[in-house]
Amino acid sequence: MGKYFGTDGIRGIAGEVLDAELALKIGKAAATILMQAAEREHPSGDHRPRVVIGRDTRISCDMLESALSAGLCSAGVDVTLLGILPTPAVAFITTHTKSDMGIVISASHNTFEHNGIKMFGSSGTKMSDNFEEYMEFLIDNDSTIVKKTGSEIGRISDECDECKNEYLKFLASTAVGKYTDRIAIDCANGAASETARYLFRLLHAKFEIICDEPDGVNINVECGSTNLDYIKSMMKTGRFGIGVALDGDADRCLIIDENGETVDGDMILAVMARHMSNAGTLNNNAFVGTIVSNAGMDIFARENEFSFHRSDVGDRHVLELMYKLGCNLGGESSGHIIFSDYMTCGDGQLTAILFLNVLIQSGKTVSELIRDIPRLPQVMPSFTITGGPEQRDYILTHPALKEEVEKQERILNGFGRINIRPSGTEPIIRVLVEAKTEALSTEIADNIIKLMGTL
Repeated sequence: MGKYFGTDGIRGIAGEVLDAELALKIGKAAATILMQAAEREHPSGDHRPRVVIGRDTRISCDMLESALSAGLCSAGVDVTLLGILPTPAVAFITTHTKSDMGIVISASHNTFEHNGIKMFGSSGTKMSDNFEEYMEFLIDNDSTIVKKTGSEIGRISDECDECKNEYLKFLASTAVGKYTDRIAIDCANGAASETARYLFRLLHAKFEIICDEPDGVNINVECGSTNLDYIKSMMKTGRFGIGVALDGDADRCLIIDENGETVDGDMILAVMARHMSNAGTLNNNAFVGTIVSNAGMDIFARENEFSFHRSDVGDRHVLELMYKLGCNLGGESSGHIIFSDYMTCGDGQLTAILFLNVLIQSGKTVSELIRDIPRLPQVMPSFTITGGPEQRDYILTHPALKEEVEKQERILNGFGRINIRPSGTEPIIRVLVEAKTEALSTEIADNIIKLMGTL
């Protein structure tokens, strides 16, 4: 992680860490890189870079969008504002419109006071480490920023409804048939509030949508993929065959079965891997998870005679390993699932459609579909960091923490694992423990977190 960039763009409390001044600098820095590339690739000067910007429903998005757009225009870049759209829609539109960059203003699954800025290149993939390092240099060195005057200043155009329609038609085209049971859909009061209703109408589905009335501050609040209580209560009424829970920017999807039980990203991956393997469409008969994917995935892969690989946490790292191994399926426990035959990033609504396809073709219920997927009891509590990066690094490198982990690993005796990592988007350290029982997993995690509090 750099000074500004975490595992998924630049994040912070809006108006505090991520304020209008920083957004302006980010816009200037991104535009400078685009203008430098345009000068190299189009020496005749006949290419003016264009950036498309989408956002979620947070109250701070207006402020950040305005400042970001101003920074881009000041360096000669044209901007198209897409309005409220899911993150994957912006990636799709970036490539569909042949734009030079796509930018999303969103803090994904976090609550409204947070916000973030993440970027896609012209190919619809997230930016490289080298790009982010250069961005950070430019943000802190304003004297190197490109500045335009007169007719060279960039312009801003309004929302592109046709772009949204093309995205929705693309998603609908991936469906293989009509799912006949009712579907419950939780939009997390986020970006999917603008798309889900239209999409599932295109699918001719019977559905009921909840949490699609954003007011600027209710995104991800007691709803969505980070809080499943509401949609689980709906599923337990027996009126629905499947529940779909999205997050604030709709790049994540969790499934709720007909009994109100959670199907997380690992289980979705397992279902899709088996289906694709049987169909002969799982490239290299392998798929990718992360270091926090449940150990049951390794067991499942062995039982089904395909390979399972782990990347670092973050959908960008998942995609990088997928490309390296030649895989077309990968994802995270949180519900970021990447189907690279269709998209260059996780797309919650696409995940829902492809999961529905499996249900239709299998003739099974959701619970029947996941019944034989093994799982070890897993807990992942967090330790809150109050002293910034210095405290984080001090704790993670402290000899006492290493000794405690080794002590707890001896208790596991080879039947489970411990993984400790800092979040790339929040001031916390996550402690993942898998053991034979949930009680033992919880006890070990609590002991480690207790020690962190003394350091």
